[in-house]
Amino acid sequence: MQKHLKSIHFVKQCKEYSVPRHRKREYFKFYTVVDWHFHVCCNHLLFTNRLTTTAMSPTKASGITVDDDDQKKHTDDWWAGNEPCALPKHVQEVALIQLRENESARNQAISAFRQWILKNADIQNVNTDENFLLRFLRTKKFSLPMAQQMLLKYLNLRQRFSMYFMGLDCLIPSINELIDSGYMFVSPFRDNHGRRVIIGTARGFDLRKYSNRDLGVVHILTYETLLNDEVNQVMGFTHFGDLYSITPAYITLFAPNEFATLIKWGEQSIPMRHKAIHLLNVPLPIKFAYDYFQSRISPKLSARMKMYNSLSELHESLDKKVLPKEYGGEMPMAEMISLWKKELLANREKLIALDNMRLLSDKSIITRKTKADINHNLIAGFNQLSGSFRKLEVD
Repeated sequence: MQKHLKSIHFVKQCKEYSVPRHRKREYFKFYTVVDWHFHVCCNHLLFTNRLTTTAMSPTKASGITVDDDDQKKHTDDWWAGNEPCALPKHVQEVALIQLRENESARNQAISAFRQWILKNADIQNVNTDENFLLRFLRTKKFSLPMAQQMLLKYLNLRQRFSMYFMGLDCLIPSINELIDSGYMFVSPFRDNHGRRVIIGTARGFDLRKYSNRDLGVVHILTYETLLNDEVNQVMGFTHFGDLYSITPAYITLFAPNEFATLIKWGEQSIPMRHKAIHLLNVPLPIKFAYDYFQSRISPKLSARMKMYNSLSELHESLDKKVLPKEYGGEMPMAEMISLWKKELLANREKLIALDNMRLLSDKSIITRKTKADINHNLIAGFNQLSGSFRKLEVD
């Protein structure tokens, strides 16, 4: 209870003294393990009570006295069905440092996530496997409300742009040919940071032969396949693209509004940790599209994008071993593509099964407008609080 009162006092003080947003997030960690965003997106008292219930034992959180057998049964039910962590030791260390992931947090978050999915009438046939749920939890650093929102946005994106997200079959002839051409594939080697490297050359994309659906499916097929590996979920991804063969005609594949929405929603909805983006040979006529792309993504992701004019310059930032032989690496591109196609085939059934999931209503998705309304109502509630909790103590 005392922590709840401190949190309310903290919010009042931040509002009174106009504490900058980034400072709010730093200071607020002293009082709670969630960030400032969800104190403006959720009902404060309900959310902090739920958080305390999760952090404390069931008996302490509720104030009800139960015997040890009942408490053990509660704990066993909470963790029932959860598998032990299969990540390598060094990856577990990265997950703990960067994502705040440990066995307790993982088990509790997965169980709570499954219960939420079971009770949510707005979604249907959602995959509740640990692997699937963890990709959202890890992307959002185990903030359950943020992971839930991302799942809803992911389902909404799949349905709004079903031509790119449904029917992810690597055996479709046009998709298979596009992968063989080297348009997009994944290096079998990890970079110095332990990340898989997604490689795109674009040279195999013939505008007269392939459609925007083919292009979109290859991208989503690649991302969904990689996300089935939990190591990738933790370590994140590195991107490399050679844009030498890109011409302004490529821009006509998408309507301007569609392209802008795909970029913005894609970053917010697809549970991937994009850690570095390396672009080589960006043609001058395409740089305006590059600038537009940067304007649609978050500043954090934009800062991770770099352009290079030569291979030697690229090799200073990206290890040569992860690149095809044609770009200074050791393994020929054709061999890399062959290995990647085996990965695609091994994950084919899982990707096709994603089509069973449905979003029945988008009313629970928090948009910029609904977030502003929640924030306004929350601040209005705080304004009605009088006095100070600074010296109030509760036994």
